[in-house]
Amino acid sequence: MSIVTSGPAVSSRALGVLLDSWRASSSPGYAALADRIRLLVLDGRLSVGTRLPSERDLATHLGVSRTTVAAAYAALRDAGHVTSLRGSGSVVRLPDQARAARVARSAGEDDVLDFTKAAMPAVDGIAEAAQRAAGRLGAYLSEPGYDTVGRPVLREAIAARYRARGLETSADQIVVTLGAQHAIALLARVLVGRGDRAVVETPGYPHAFEALRAAGARLAPVSVTVDDGWDESALLQTLRRTSPPVAYLMPDFHNPTGATMPEAQRVRVLEAAADEGTIVIADETMAELVVGGPRGASFAGAVAGAGAGAGAGAGAAARPLPMAAFGPAVTIGSVGKSLWGGLRIGWIRAERPLVERLVRARSAGDLGTPVLEQLIVADLLGDMDGVLEARSRQLRHGRDRLVAGLRSTFPGWSVPSPAGGLTTWVGLGAPVSSQLVLAARRHGLLLAAGPMFGVDGAFERFLRVPFSYPDDETDRALAALAAAWDGIDGVQAPRGALMAEVV
Repeated sequence: MSIVTSGPAVSSRALGVLLDSWRASSSPGYAALADRIRLLVLDGRLSVGTRLPSERDLATHLGVSRTTVAAAYAALRDAGHVTSLRGSGSVVRLPDQARAARVARSAGEDDVLDFTKAAMPAVDGIAEAAQRAAGRLGAYLSEPGYDTVGRPVLREAIAARYRARGLETSADQIVVTLGAQHAIALLARVLVGRGDRAVVETPGYPHAFEALRAAGARLAPVSVTVDDGWDESALLQTLRRTSPPVAYLMPDFHNPTGATMPEAQRVRVLEAAADEGTIVIADETMAELVVGGPRGASFAGAVAGAGAGAGAGAGAAARPLPMAAFGPAVTIGSVGKSLWGGLRIGWIRAERPLVERLVRARSAGDLGTPVLEQLIVADLLGDMDGVLEARSRQLRHGRDRLVAGLRSTFPGWSVPSPAGGLTTWVGLGAPVSSQLVLAARRHGLLLAAGPMFGVDGAFERFLRVPFSYPDDETDRALAALAAAWDGIDGVQAPRGALMAEVV
């Protein structure tokens, strides 16, 4: 028997923003509405425990009959995504595993491809590094093992990596965390007060939005696009108008657009932030994942003019300088993208007073980072240039294959070929991202819809597609996308050859 626990409520107006173009379907109204709410649950935009609006309120706001909303809620209850009890309303939940398996089988999703994650398999050598680290673990077993700042050997290895990238750094400027997401949440908890403004990019990293909101922040979004990068005028105006305590930016191979902020712009942004007392949090989890292609001004060294892919990723000189090299900034990094997501190691680079505040505050949320994983990462960081060169080759091949396949199969789409990162931010030419993602699920492909990367929905014309997967999975994903696109109402267009014909 399930117990209904009701968390925060979503208003009809807020849910209407998230639903956006839900009616762009030939399905019956109740089915289209249920499908869109189901997607909001599956991709996390509606969290488990959220209480949905009453049938009457939502029907009034959407301009549909109460019968339509009642039927949609009933369909969601049948699928296990909503529980309704008298007096508690309708509350978001996730289906139990048995029911989810039945739904997956009925939809032909026994062998699904999960492209919601922009990630790579483990780099070669992790198992060997783990064995070496285990051999050194004995030296630490006489200690309690609760480590809220990080082992000196790893802090020094991270600091050395910054120095190799052109930013003087000492080990006592580093706090080791449980990945980049933990770093964002810890910084938000220390730096943001309830009701404070926090500048963020839109589209942007949805888990950063969640962490800042959980700390009580009100988000102030600033636009980033594939072609033009950051809306500098809006960014500077927002800083001056709101004087926020923090601004969260991803200046290198931005997720999801792939944009990189030019050097001169970094200087201007950091100067404006300093004038307002704003701490810029620069998320550099993608910074060293150079793929190749036109080089922006933010790259260190004289690399302009190199051809697409020529020497990309070869050495520190071909990678962006850290944001903090241009002015006061706190930086976040991790090995989840470069080494393996299974190594939950990240870090914060900050000045010593902030490091001390972070360490004092951390024990309220966790008791430290595992020692063995720290020793593994410290071992692997010794050959980081070699690791990144191998990753660059992998990603360049994956990007070129995916981009060629998408452009061939969907000539009406706008498919960028980013110079770094793990994904391409595809323009669909129509506001059908959520529809397409739902249709793709029925063909065994899980994707993150464009609105997931917006502060308040939007981006229905975009889709984030990772190029970090093996060839066979990329090919299967393209075939599933093609089949899904053919089923989208009113937007079918002639398509080119499928990826099977692309070398």
